[in-house]
Amino acid sequence: MPKDISKDEQVGFHKGSLTTLAKEREEMLKILSIVEQLMQMHIKGLQELGIDLQKESQKSKKPIEDSLK
Repeated sequence: MPKDISKDEQVGFHKGSLTTLAKEREEMLKILSIVEQLMQMHIKGLQELGIDLQKESQKSKKPIEDSLK
């Protein structure tokens, strides 16, 4: 930060930035939770159709994500 900014302004800037980033992190965690719930729903749907993604990935020795392609 430039030297001509007072210490109080710098403190305010950093505190404001941390507050904003904490809120962004909270929203990101909400999104991650929703994505995880949706993935679990689709995994359950595949299991109900007789598809076991873990077995498929073990057969191909590739990550589960590769079994989806």
